Amino acid sequence: MDEDSERKSAAADSFGASADGYLGSRMHSEGEDLELLATWCDGATRALDVATGAGHTAGALLERGVTNVVALDASPAMVATSVDSFPGVGGVVGDAERLPFATDAFDAVTCRIAAHHFPAPGAFVREVARIVRPGGVFALEDNVVPEDDALASFLDRLERMRDPTHVRAYRTSTWHEWLESAGFVVRETVRLVKRLDVEPWIGRIRSLGAEDGERVRQYLRDAPDEAVEFFDIRYGEDGSVRSFGSPKALIRAEPGR
Repeated sequence: MDEDSERKSAAADSFGASADGYLGSRMHSEGEDLELLATWCDGATRALDVATGAGHTAGALLERGVTNVVALDASPAMVATSVDSFPGVGGVVGDAERLPFATDAFDAVTCRIAAHHFPAPGAFVREVARIVRPGGVFALEDNVVPEDDALASFLDRLERMRDPTHVRAYRTSTWHEWLESAGFVVRETVRLVKRLDVEPWIGRIRSLGAEDGERVRQYLRDAPDEAVEFFDIRYGEDGSVRSFGSPKALIRAEPGR
């Protein structure tokens, strides 16, 4: 098994063990970002949600009137959670970088807060470009890093300490480059910050041991002033770390063909 395959297998196992935690996660189950991604797909009849996790985006697409929604994930447990939690959603176990669908199979493809786990996100974008029909839409949301290298490294290290299956978060400009290289036209980009409460965020990773969790807390307590300011890290009166801001980008792209 090559390194990328090992990463994917580890991620599937980790997320499978944490499926219940993601189903109950407020960051994943609600928010204006979820509503916006679903709204961007209005008018679609067949949609695919890639790396669906617990299925919240797939469920939101159904609520917006998409009649045929497929939820794909590398984790069988996540697919099962999606199908059980959102009646009407179809489930497929599959690789985001080798999508098992025909060319032009979907009117809309979504992917929400997941692509930072992909070893080859450029390949993922090219696969989406293949399966979205002309006139369709690709609605993407993911964690992004700032342009400053030191701040970007701080955030990536934090994410990897908490979840070893995190590969890398990218700049919004890098996503634009990948999309345009794959033949998409970027129609809209929305930047936002989601505030994460540290304890639920750490607790969602069921495989994270107590010592590892404490290292994450200490890393945030020791954050340099620049990171404290940029990510708005907040502390309790007792010195405990309470929350921080996680930058996201939402991108609506359409096939240029």
